Amino acid sequence: MTGPQPSPPPGYREIPKRLNIAGELIDRIGERSFGSRLAFVWDGGELTFDQFAGRINCLAHGFAANGIEREMPVLVRMHNCHEFAETLLALIKIGALPVLQNSQLGEEEIAHVLEHSGARAAVTLRSVAEPLLNLSGELPAGIFAARGAPAGTEPVENLIDNAPGDVFPCADTAANDPAFFVYTSGTTGRPKGIVHAHRWLIALGDANRYRLPTLPGDRVYATGEWSFISALGHNVMFPLRNGVTGVILEDRASPENVLQTVQNHKVTVMYSVATVYRRMLAIDDVESRYDLVSLRGCNATGEALEAATWREFKKRIGCEIWEHYGVSEMQMVLGQGPLRPVRPGSIGMPVPGTEVAVLDDGYNELPDGEVGHFLIRADNPGFFLGYHKDPGKTAEVVHDGWYHTGDLAWRDEDGYFWIAGRVDDCFKSRGIFISPLEIENALRQHDEVAEACVVPLADAEIGNRIRAIVVLRDASTCTATLADEMRAALKQRIAPYKVPQIIEFTDALPKSPVGKVLRKALID
Repeated sequence: MTGPQPSPPPGYREIPKRLNIAGELIDRIGERSFGSRLAFVWDGGELTFDQFAGRINCLAHGFAANGIEREMPVLVRMHNCHEFAETLLALIKIGALPVLQNSQLGEEEIAHVLEHSGARAAVTLRSVAEPLLNLSGELPAGIFAARGAPAGTEPVENLIDNAPGDVFPCADTAANDPAFFVYTSGTTGRPKGIVHAHRWLIALGDANRYRLPTLPGDRVYATGEWSFISALGHNVMFPLRNGVTGVILEDRASPENVLQTVQNHKVTVMYSVATVYRRMLAIDDVESRYDLVSLRGCNATGEALEAATWREFKKRIGCEIWEHYGVSEMQMVLGQGPLRPVRPGSIGMPVPGTEVAVLDDGYNELPDGEVGHFLIRADNPGFFLGYHKDPGKTAEVVHDGWYHTGDLAWRDEDGYFWIAGRVDDCFKSRGIFISPLEIENALRQHDEVAEACVVPLADAEIGNRIRAIVVLRDASTCTATLADEMRAALKQRIAPYKVPQIIEFTDALPKSPVGKVLRKALID
């Protein structure tokens, strides 16, 4: 069902019955003798593995002394920084349950997460603490703040400075016990609490060892905020588990900041989304303005990467982009990399031990080349435990051991999978199903197009007109005839019935905090 797969690496998917994420990571530092290596670097600072482990131990002492208990949900509201990683692992070491929420969300969203998760304490940074201070009455175990402590909060550094010198005992937890919550960004409704188990760490190690083995001296950087599972896994957990260095960008991940980070810290492996790579290429003479020679591999997830961008990036930057596929409910389950030939635009093949299927509306398996519902078998150790307090929602997406992704996909004759779009994004025009993704990819092949989003516009006669909203690389190139020129070019790439009747130009597309386009905001 999933096509040919290479053999998994040694030690693949060995899951002990008793497992604590923090304990496993800290034990590895001693066992593999990489305590003196750099765990994290950022502009203006660095931490060795030994220093990092020491701060985790001190924080565990401090949190416990201040009433944080096993199984207590604790909200973590921080942008990317070493304190975020230390807080996460200290809480897990205690056996508490970190509740990760995007630091850009507002007070109403925070209030929902606090109520829904049952969080009784919070850890934050002074720069993003204000909404929590207004809700302090809902946090009986208090608020802990790093990098300056507003009135009513406990300074995190005090916990570290006043900690005793002994080793805090690691909570004895099972591999299947809850380890942490990740709350979705809420782009399709109220944020959902995704519960992950300690075994999630094993899945993370599986996927990356299979797809991209680490090399001594690797420096790994992910552009997303760590409250999102992909960035947390690739930028924090994966480097820590393998004894390589995680590179932290604390500022906004603008193309310029990303490029400067790669240059300054000699990043070797980068994880991001297609939009970031497109924006990097939109910078004039990017390949000569920045020293990017350290990059040996880039990874893309979250949205489709068209072949034209892949080819341009390899030509100008000198590095391949390897696509992979994962969801917040599960770690990476399909991917490409140096272990097999790259197919630009494909999400690759399943990692060993993971089964996927493409089914029709009646849940019958479809032959190669036909588009259908994309499902993943729930035999992956990274598979989530369910949505917190919402068994009904869990049951909607998990049936008979299969996770229903909500994506449409197809498989080619060589076993590579390709995403055709979201089920909810597709619509009918003149009685024919339209995939926005296909049209967007075709639009982005135009030299003037930086970004594009295709949505339906209700029409009584044909059901829906096809409407494209386009961001140009250079707004000054917009002319009265540009839309007609684009339509003419599109007819050379896609079927005429798929060509948008309406093409509009805008300065920017509305996006979620994680960088995904908010399609619903564009539908009239």
